[in-house]
Amino acid sequence: MRFFIDWLPIILFFLVFKYSDIFYATGAAMVASIILIGALKLFNKPVEKVQWAGLIMIVLFGGLTIILRDEQFIKLKPTVLYFVLALTLFIPQFFKKYLIKSLLEKQISLPEEVWKKLNFSWILFFVFLGCLNFYVASKFSTDFWVEFKLFGMLAITLLFTIIQAIWLARFKNE
Repeated sequence: MRFFIDWLPIILFFLVFKYSDIFYATGAAMVASIILIGALKLFNKPVEKVQWAGLIMIVLFGGLTIILRDEQFIKLKPTVLYFVLALTLFIPQFFKKYLIKSLLEKQISLPEEVWKKLNFSWILFFVFLGCLNFYVASKFSTDFWVEFKLFGMLAITLLFTIIQAIWLARFKNE
């Protein structure tokens, strides 16, 4: 369900972009995000902080894109979101808290040093994705960026997640 909520606005953005333009696609992603979060609230389902952050950013950057008729704002949104996610994981480390641990400790038990490495790898990954999105958004066409945002980012995220799962499997019996 979480995957659906996170990716539906992106897929809808892609489809509307293919048949219209970036401004209609942005509007569609904004409406879909608002409806999805609204539905979660309506059915008393929890809305995670990252989902709230995503909603705020799509409304903010999408709104600027539509109002100012400047596609650079929506292209910048993933970069800002990835950097916010990296900071969200980075700052608590100074207090010996690893947010990745609080998200996954019910599924897997790991030594503290492994939680630290896992948390740091996700920080680096989010920084990498933010920089990569910025590079693609600024150096390539909007058409390429839209395709990359859906297919490229999804593939990179899946590959990174698989690599993480393989690495974590080493600690299953410890």
